[in-house]
Amino acid sequence: MTFNYGIDHLNLDIVNGIADGTIEAHLSAEAIEKINISRGRVEKMAASDEAVYGINTGFGPLCDTQITPEETNLLQKNLLITHAVGVGEPIAKSISKLMLITKVHALSQGFSGIRLETVERMLKFLELDLIPVVPEQGSVGASGDLAPLSHLFLPLLGEGEFWQGDEIVPAAQALKEHNLEPMELHAKEGLALINGTQFILSHAITGLTKMRYLLDLADLTGAMSIEGMQGSQQPFREELHATRPFPGNIKVAARMRSFFKDSQNMNSHTDCDRVQDPYSLRCIPQVHGASRNAYNHLLELTEMEMNSVTDNPIVISSEEAISGGSFHGQPLAMVLDYASIAAAELGNISDRRCYLLLEGLHGLPRLLTTSGGLNSGMMIPQYATAALVTENKSLCFPPSADSVPTSMGQEDHVSMGSISSRKFNQILGNLEKIFAIELMYAAQAVDFRRPNTCSEIIEQNHALIRSKVAKLEEDRLLKPDIDAIIALVKSQAFTVK
Repeated sequence: MTFNYGIDHLNLDIVNGIADGTIEAHLSAEAIEKINISRGRVEKMAASDEAVYGINTGFGPLCDTQITPEETNLLQKNLLITHAVGVGEPIAKSISKLMLITKVHALSQGFSGIRLETVERMLKFLELDLIPVVPEQGSVGASGDLAPLSHLFLPLLGEGEFWQGDEIVPAAQALKEHNLEPMELHAKEGLALINGTQFILSHAITGLTKMRYLLDLADLTGAMSIEGMQGSQQPFREELHATRPFPGNIKVAARMRSFFKDSQNMNSHTDCDRVQDPYSLRCIPQVHGASRNAYNHLLELTEMEMNSVTDNPIVISSEEAISGGSFHGQPLAMVLDYASIAAAELGNISDRRCYLLLEGLHGLPRLLTTSGGLNSGMMIPQYATAALVTENKSLCFPPSADSVPTSMGQEDHVSMGSISSRKFNQILGNLEKIFAIELMYAAQAVDFRRPNTCSEIIEQNHALIRSKVAKLEEDRLLKPDIDAIIALVKSQAFTVK
């Protein structure tokens, strides 16, 4: 598959395909024409005596200060240098790469007035795997992600740093090694580069990619716990969910039914005297389903943002560039906060299932060990899930509900979407660990149901766990077991469909 920047429609799979090299992406003749037309419009406005924000004026509170044509190029350089004040650890190289890809797509739509040479240099960076180093903190998500994007594009000037493998090297050194000269930015280019939401967007893409798998894994993990608890299949019946047809609920219920298909273990207790299960088992479609609905909302808006122009001003003709707020991060910030709550809730209900599996109910031994007293069995890993879910709860404060004015009051309402996007990924990282512990518990519980067998997919995943972690017979160091299952979760090794 070939993707045409500025012309074709990006989605989650395509942007990830471009990033991992399985999809080729380039500038078509149509995109080049759009870029050149837009650039010609900017050059006409830059030469005019009429003040046009960002083209022949200062920025932010200096928007009423007109700049001479002779000062224009220096202004663009100063813009990047003065805004590159990010702090903290570098974001992952993969996220910086997504920032570069999504920025190229936005600039190639022909509304930003950037030169073709500048876009081609960005593509050269991608081709050579010269990915700029971007600090994680410093964006308020208002004029877009000013500080992160400034760091992303400092290497155009020979400033800043690149990733070279896992090492960080000065940009000037890397450019010299590849026979590339630093560039001089022209009118409007600096503003086009650093206005935008690509930091927020790329974190959203990263989180969505991870959460898509974790949603499926949540269902599998819950199903394995139900097998271990010998819970009821009744709460997942199609007739029940047809009466309250939320899309997420219906999908989860159907998946749960598929996980129990032809399960000897589930069929072995159909006539038992238990009336109903606790909510963490019985309400999986409602809770996991609600999280799926939130995921779908974020996916919809993230895909819209991937294909949007988010710099400022927007060049629409040779006479007009509209200065607006397309760079404001609020459309993604709010839904990222919503998705963070959705991810945290998957962990909350998982922790409750872990606790249930330890209580010694319905034929399972307390603490999932037959030699309690001398042995603590699997008591303590649930302490870790309790700690992780509480950490996630603390990360659910919505940054989008906060605002600290900046830029001498010119930017008097900001989205804080960069913080929302980073916290979303932190929560997902904790969720991987919570699920790993529940999977360890559920596999242990299933072992106590032998010789009953489960469905083919449950047995397959149980075998995967047992290939790395033996059944707990007597107390041993459990951290290596937990780490081994976390590694399986992170590598998406479980079969979830």
